[in-house]
Amino acid sequence: MIDPNDPPRWWTLAEANEALPRVAAAVERAQAAAAGIGGRATALAESSSGNGHAKPSGSEASAFHAVVAELEADGIVLRDVHQGLVDFPAQGPNGRGYWLCWIVGEPEVAWWHWPEDGFAGRTPIAEPPA
Repeated sequence: MIDPNDPPRWWTLAEANEALPRVAAAVERAQAAAAGIGGRATALAESSSGNGHAKPSGSEASAFHAVVAELEADGIVLRDVHQGLVDFPAQGPNGRGYWLCWIVGEPEVAWWHWPEDGFAGRTPIAEPPA
């Protein structure tokens, strides 16, 4: 887990927005892998006559974990693969860490929240952290 007060790097709003095409592509790869894992697990469960401990394909799980590792190397956290929710660590003027919050399909990063507030605390970027 990435510590928002000590991430691999801090992101500015401009940097996060510039990275969106790359991040969106990565999240879409994770979504495809997750869908494959879910579909395979369902199919295996329906056809399994064993003990019910069938596992999804290693390649799908590996693809998913590779995307998560790719994002985390930059300090980006994939919060919800189905929703396409990601957080970029940023630093306020007082040095406190917060998250720039984005969902695949949004045209730009337009939200932020304190680590302890999570998604429910999403605040418009027009009201920046103090």
